[in-house]
Amino acid sequence: CFFCVFAPSSLTPSTAEPSFVDVDQGLTLAGVTFLCLLLIAMIIRCAKVIMDPYSAIPTSTWEEQHLDD
Repeated sequence: CFFCVFAPSSLTPSTAEPSFVDVDQGLTLAGVTFLCLLLIAMIIRCAKVIMDPYSAIPTSTWEEQHLDD
């Protein structure tokens, strides 16, 4: 149909949605996925610090300091 080629998209009957993801939607999904992974990593790290707080501190900071009097 000659008219179908040059017709505006609003006049042509719409078919099924394309199967690919929009670029903006893909970037948003990637960003949200990255933030979720970062959140999970931070939760695990904080849980480890709460369970054993002294393992996260270098021993030189809490060892008894020898003062010269």
